[in-house]
Amino acid sequence: MPRFAANLSMMFNEVPFLDRFQAASDAGYKAAEFLFPYEFSPELLHSKARAAGIEIILFNMPPGNWAAGERGITCIPGREAKFRDGVDKALTYALHLGTPRLHAMAGIVPTGVDLAACRKTLIENLGYAAERLAEHNITLLLEAINTRDMPGFVVSTQSDSHSICEDVGAPNLKMQMDLYHMQVMEGDLAIKLKKYASMCGHIQIAGCPERHEPDTGEVRYEYLYRLVDDIGYSGWLGCEYRPAGKTSDGLGWLRAMTSSLAN
Repeated sequence: MPRFAANLSMMFNEVPFLDRFQAASDAGYKAAEFLFPYEFSPELLHSKARAAGIEIILFNMPPGNWAAGERGITCIPGREAKFRDGVDKALTYALHLGTPRLHAMAGIVPTGVDLAACRKTLIENLGYAAERLAEHNITLLLEAINTRDMPGFVVSTQSDSHSICEDVGAPNLKMQMDLYHMQVMEGDLAIKLKKYASMCGHIQIAGCPERHEPDTGEVRYEYLYRLVDDIGYSGWLGCEYRPAGKTSDGLGWLRAMTSSLAN
């Protein structure tokens, strides 16, 4: 049966970030993911997660200058040293927090930079990161992000993601398959999940097109929840959605789905 992890960057925004671990636990979650932990010390995060009984399953490597619009620097030529510094920083946090997966945001192609050069840089940087993480049995993830939300993002389809993973050739590099992004860009969710099952390292969910609770919008998630079992996926489903209102008021889908899947 699928296991659901709260995304603390998007959910439970009614309380400060450090209080969201307990809020997620109170709502029934056993695991959490989030975008970036670097505002807080790993010791403090570990303390909060442990007190709440929450496993930290995933976060992102440093993305570059987020405030200036950067969404990852993995593909950007000339930023290799900064990327490697970010790998070291993320690894320090992951080891302290016991986090088994790290996501390297591929990035937006800078104006005037050749796409082929960005792809080459992306492959080389992912190879470096995968090798570093493999020493500690940590999985590196590559996510395709839709170009409606992030125009110019260098990896936008599952085919793109799979091709790059194949070119890198690292056994611990997997695809992060966000079903919201996938629906926006290409649809055909069930077929894509089946096709890339062996390379799937993590799945995320949200309603589409508004990115609210997964029981809203055009995707029939009840079918997909059963499918992920059928394809042998045993990981977490990250709830990376923006609640339409107060987070707790929108969790009826979780209670209903957990009950339905148990029967």
